Amino acid sequence: MSSPTLLILAAGMGSRYGGLKQMDPMGPNGETVLDYSVFDAIRAGFQRVVFIIRRDFAEAFQSSVGSRFAGKIQVEYAYQSLDDLPEGFSVPEGRTKPWGTSHAIRAARHLIHGPFAVINADDFYGRDSYHQAAAFLRQPALDQEIEHYAMVGYDLLNTLSDHGDVNRGICRTDAEGYLTSVEEVVKIQREQDGSIYGNYLDGLRKPVPQDAIVSMNFWAFEASFIERIEEHFLQFLKEHGDKEKSECYIPSVVDELIRSGRATCSVLPTSSSWFGVTYPEDKPHVVANIQDLIAAGEYPSTL
Repeated sequence: MSSPTLLILAAGMGSRYGGLKQMDPMGPNGETVLDYSVFDAIRAGFQRVVFIIRRDFAEAFQSSVGSRFAGKIQVEYAYQSLDDLPEGFSVPEGRTKPWGTSHAIRAARHLIHGPFAVINADDFYGRDSYHQAAAFLRQPALDQEIEHYAMVGYDLLNTLSDHGDVNRGICRTDAEGYLTSVEEVVKIQREQDGSIYGNYLDGLRKPVPQDAIVSMNFWAFEASFIERIEEHFLQFLKEHGDKEKSECYIPSVVDELIRSGRATCSVLPTSSSWFGVTYPEDKPHVVANIQDLIAAGEYPSTL
């Protein structure tokens, strides 16, 4: 089996954060969260990384971030564009943003030819998470009749921000640890009484279980998932393509495939802790956590 590829979703401008947080230094020597992600991926056995970015900041990204990995891992780029749509579809009037995380993966469809993992550019997933994902991707398929995916699962309470709302994939699993469903819930936030609420896909704002396992968009897929993305995205455009702000999410694709019996998805336990930067006020927490991991010997002081 070919060595796995790491696909990094880095096209977002970080509108809530106020800038290109993918380029914001977090480590003691100017390291970004991306630096730590690629460092962890390399030592887990990934030999290739594909960054999903936008052309309008491609030059800045490649010179300030991508160039750091020259000679360490094979680096390639794919470009998410609003008008990159299947034949017969066009951008509806008034739409200014791309079509979500599934659309971002689709941007790399010509570069993915083997097993691959997907992560967000601005999330710190931890060393063990990459080892878990790489080990899964190296395993031979157990059943050739259906596809086998995996996701790294985290406790919801460890992924909230004290400074605003977040979006999370809320997961349900069976007794064997397989994902049974995953739903993208947006604007999740702790209320004044301590309860947690979010906006579900049915449009209703409802309680979110505090013990929920959530997807932080760390996925492991067979190469054929690219074809499943295309199928789902076509149907999505037929049903929602005329809406100005509709988005096609990775969890929705996985959920549909699980429900139809076409795929299974293992939820990978990890000893790693997740932390991320959604708002500027989150940065000190991330910086402090990285310092603690360096002090514990998880990372060198200089990558």
